[in-house]
Amino acid sequence: MRRSLLALVVVAALGVVVVAYRHQTSSGGSGATTTSSSTTTTTLAPPVAPLTGLADPSGLAAHRPALTVKIENTPEAMPQWGLDQADVVYEEIVNGGITRLAAIFNSHAPAKIGPVRSVRPTDEQIVFPLGGIFAFSGGAPYALAAIAKAPVTLVDESSAGSAMFRDPNRVAPHNLYAVGPSLFTFKGSPTPPAPLFTYRSPTTRVVGPAVASVTVPFPSIYGVTWTWNAASASWDRTLFGQPVITGTGVRVAPVNVLVMWVNYVNGVGTFTSYANLLGSGPVTLFSAGKEVQGTWTRGPSLSDPIVYRSTSGKPLALTPGQTWVELLNSGAVLSVRH
Repeated sequence: MRRSLLALVVVAALGVVVVAYRHQTSSGGSGATTTSSSTTTTTLAPPVAPLTGLADPSGLAAHRPALTVKIENTPEAMPQWGLDQADVVYEEIVNGGITRLAAIFNSHAPAKIGPVRSVRPTDEQIVFPLGGIFAFSGGAPYALAAIAKAPVTLVDESSAGSAMFRDPNRVAPHNLYAVGPSLFTFKGSPTPPAPLFTYRSPTTRVVGPAVASVTVPFPSIYGVTWTWNAASASWDRTLFGQPVITGTGVRVAPVNVLVMWVNYVNGVGTFTSYANLLGSGPVTLFSAGKEVQGTWTRGPSLSDPIVYRSTSGKPLALTPGQTWVELLNSGAVLSVRH
């Protein structure tokens, strides 16, 4: 006599679906039993961090806003802390022709970020579509008036409490640092932030001339060189003639360098100068060791994201990972070594 038993068990938990099939046959009088089973497991892909395009297995990026921290970029500021863990970094020209950084965190929250310095009018233009939290040391009245119009939670040294501290081993004003996890407790919206870029898939090649290095000619001593490192598939940053290495000993080396040519309203390096990020202009992407030409457009509102396109009109696709955006003054010429 032959008997058949079919059991189907479906278990769904944590995005994993398991289907088990069992078939049992018994031979009359022999006592022999044969059992066969097969199991198929399907696991959902991990979430993606919106500001890097990288997988975020922890899921933290989906539950945090953007956190923008103003970071000093002078010789006295070195070594800087936390830059290697930023999702996106904007480099802008401020008064006096020096450059300053707006480092944006979402997928990571370093315990030490800085040195933290003051707000500038360009920062309103950068953070408007991101929202979230904006951390800085203070600022001049015209700069404070600008950032007050942005949809961000403002945290300065006077309101930060334990989220900022002064390092007694360094000289002020180059010794103020932020604590990433503590800054995220100030909340902000939206959560998560909207993506800033379009990212290519691993199977999509970057098409363009190969580049060994590129120098972005910011004023005075602030010209920065990015050198392609094939071993790490990233761009090594050099400033003041030295490799830029963080306080934790990590070389600053993003996978994308995006150069935007912008108009600095009121002139380059003046006290009230700011980069106008409304309108349009040329852009060059350095990614995967290649150079890709394109354009940027934004408007009519600061709430609108910047749209990047190649010269053929297709979305400019970045490599997933950290991106540095260089806000270079209109008319400046890159020095590219092929």
